[in-house]
Amino acid sequence: MSGADPTPPASAAAATAAARARLLAFYLPQFHPIPENDEKWGKGFTEWTNVSKARPSFRGHRQPRVPADLGFYDLRLPEARAAQADLARRYGIEGFCYWHYWFGGRRLLERPFAEVLASGEPDFPICLAWANESWTDTWLGTGTVLQAQQYSPDDDVAHARWLAEAFADRRYVRIEGRPVFLIYRPDELPDLARTADTIRTEATRLGVTEPLVLGVDAFSFGHDFRLDGLDGTVAFEPNLGLLPHNNPTAPLARPWRKVVRTARNLRLGVRSTTLKAYSYRRYVAESRRRRSLHDHPYYPGIFSGWDNTPRRGRGAFVLLDDDVRWFEEELARLVDEVQVRPPDQRVIFVTAWNEWAEGNVLEPALDTGFERLDAVARVVLGRVPQR
Repeated sequence: MSGADPTPPASAAAATAAARARLLAFYLPQFHPIPENDEKWGKGFTEWTNVSKARPSFRGHRQPRVPADLGFYDLRLPEARAAQADLARRYGIEGFCYWHYWFGGRRLLERPFAEVLASGEPDFPICLAWANESWTDTWLGTGTVLQAQQYSPDDDVAHARWLAEAFADRRYVRIEGRPVFLIYRPDELPDLARTADTIRTEATRLGVTEPLVLGVDAFSFGHDFRLDGLDGTVAFEPNLGLLPHNNPTAPLARPWRKVVRTARNLRLGVRSTTLKAYSYRRYVAESRRRRSLHDHPYYPGIFSGWDNTPRRGRGAFVLLDDDVRWFEEELARLVDEVQVRPPDQRVIFVTAWNEWAEGNVLEPALDTGFERLDAVARVVLGRVPQR
């Protein structure tokens, strides 16, 4: 491994220079079959399995939601990955932040990223976010454990050495020259500072510039992870813990939660008593208000919508009124907010490029077309590319 940092792709440099902010979209690799999913869910299971079987839970509920231009792709195909990258680049997304699954040396859903790394294609920026929670059958970190997470000093070293190979790639996303690495659940690590220090020191020992290790505040809303030995914080959206009466430690008694939920659902036009319905617009406003009280620096986040009916059925969380206008308005606010930073620091994380089973996508959909990508392009590039 060379001691010199690789030069980023010319296409990435040009795209960054033209954009008002650096948008990094979280990227889910679960669109190809693996033995572990076959064993639990049946032969050939992918994220599309859940997406295609979803049904409406109330009048006006948009399910199933299915892809348009990119179709039901298989991420084992380089052509599918190239089409995604081309589309993202044209509409102002700088790079994909792949969810990375490492369990005590065992990797899952690794094939798409491994092939991108090995092949050098597509020529599009990439980085990693370690989804360091046990893999469960609810996709929420709770429920029956399918693959337990394991931690140890030796595993930190092994993990860091593997990561260094990715950090050395010329396409890897950097901030001030440092490879960006996210930890989704910093609170789960028994010695967070040790793990972060191992990742940094092993990378530099192997000739890579010291990585920028960031903590995601999805489960620690408003926390400054510099206090725990990391280099900064990513403000993750959505944070479902901010939703009213979605905190299991809240004083509201369990029987009353159902009453409150039913009343709220009825106000939103949802007659289901099990579905958890909320307002997207009100959630964004509340999250914005709370984050305005934080006095530590962070990399902001935004999300395109939320509806995990394909995964959770009638027990799903659904954010209604997720009109693209509110998404575009919030993105414009964040882009304006980061203009005070040096260009390299104007990073915004978007949830998500392709989390279809959570109703959280930028990719074109059959019902909404390119509306969210168009919104991104208007805000970040100042124009919508021709189709």
